[in-house]
Amino acid sequence: MRKLWVRLVLAFAGVALLAVLGVGLLANYQLTTGFHRYVMGHQVEQWVLPALRSYYLRTGDWDGVEAVFRQLPGPGQEVKRGQHRGNHPHYTLTDASGRVVYDETGSAPARLSPTERRQAIPVEVDGQTVGYLLAASDGAAQGRAEAAFLQLITRSLMLAGLLSALLALLVGLGMARHLSAPLARLAHAARALSQGDLSQRVPVSGSEEVSEVMAAFNEMAQALERSETLRQQMITDIAHELRTPITVIQGNLQALLDGIYPLTQEEIAQIYDETLILARLVDDLRALTQADAGQLSLSLDAIDPAELVTQAVAVFQDAAREKAIQLQADIAPHLPAICADPQRVRQVIYNLLSNALRHTPSGGQIRVIALPDGDGVQFIVADSGPGLTPEEQARVFDRFWRADASRSRDRGGSGLGLTIAKKLIEAQGGAMGVESEPGQGARFWFVLPKAPCHAVS
Repeated sequence: MRKLWVRLVLAFAGVALLAVLGVGLLANYQLTTGFHRYVMGHQVEQWVLPALRSYYLRTGDWDGVEAVFRQLPGPGQEVKRGQHRGNHPHYTLTDASGRVVYDETGSAPARLSPTERRQAIPVEVDGQTVGYLLAASDGAAQGRAEAAFLQLITRSLMLAGLLSALLALLVGLGMARHLSAPLARLAHAARALSQGDLSQRVPVSGSEEVSEVMAAFNEMAQALERSETLRQQMITDIAHELRTPITVIQGNLQALLDGIYPLTQEEIAQIYDETLILARLVDDLRALTQADAGQLSLSLDAIDPAELVTQAVAVFQDAAREKAIQLQADIAPHLPAICADPQRVRQVIYNLLSNALRHTPSGGQIRVIALPDGDGVQFIVADSGPGLTPEEQARVFDRFWRADASRSRDRGGSGLGLTIAKKLIEAQGGAMGVESEPGQGARFWFVLPKAPCHAVS
């Protein structure tokens, strides 16, 4: 009884039976009543009215009219001239004024009410109404032919009702199984998903509501599979990133303990550099975790974008000269103040400039651009390096991804810088992206909203 298709079948069957029973009872009642009225009306028109008209023509009044009614066929009497048996109505006859002159039951009032007179049949002689006949059937007596006909109709209605109920049950069974089958597949896939099979998908079918649920399940399963893949990849990447500095530290310390390396300041400095790499990786992972959880601490304020660009270019100018790279700022006039955390924005610009210096060859050029962009200000760091392929652009903000996988971590970083930079910009209500053509350099851009500052979710 707890299965949906069983409940649907029972519901279809119950509704069908109730409908068939109600229609059958109503049809049987209407048919029986209408048939009785038809037979009674036929009897009145064929026998009673002609007899009353003939009597009134002979006598000129209704005195002694009881004899006419006694001669009419009643229950158990044979109808003369080969007529069929019929119901025996109770008759009440009045004169033209509505005064009762004959009542078969003896319980009628002296005069008929206006309602009864409207229901009565006028008795007309030579175009003049001479009385009113009221006929009421108690249905107690039926002719054999009438009873047989009504029994035939009743049996036909019962048979039609049973066939209709059976057909409704079969149709309901098919519809119920059709409706519940997608849900059964969904339940099976959900159980498999809960047991770790994240590749489960269900074909979208059924009604619109069920299809929406199935599509939502597929989206959820796809998101879970993607998250699990990213989680496993991140664990692998973290282990890989930690293994190199830890191995270097362990190897150097072991060599010092074994006396292979002398305990000099240079050896200690090398070990110290590896600990800095570890500390930087841990800090990056912590910042990324906070960004993912929406727990980054931000101090939003109205700041001058031109000042940010000028300071960043000044900080990296010496490093650019060492590589013979031309570093310049290109700031549009009258830029509006932006709503941002100055420390976080500087962190992003410094990261983009570090990457640009790393990938721009000697004699190249790097431009830091600031220009208005709708309701905000756009910052661009453009270099003349080798650029990025479409595949590399699609992955450049992925965690632990490097354009050159063979680059050492002391030169190439942890592979989290751009990921963190994008998270920082988005946390401040902005957006970040990249545009590049292979061999024509890369343009990393981000947009931040104008002041005044509003709450950032």
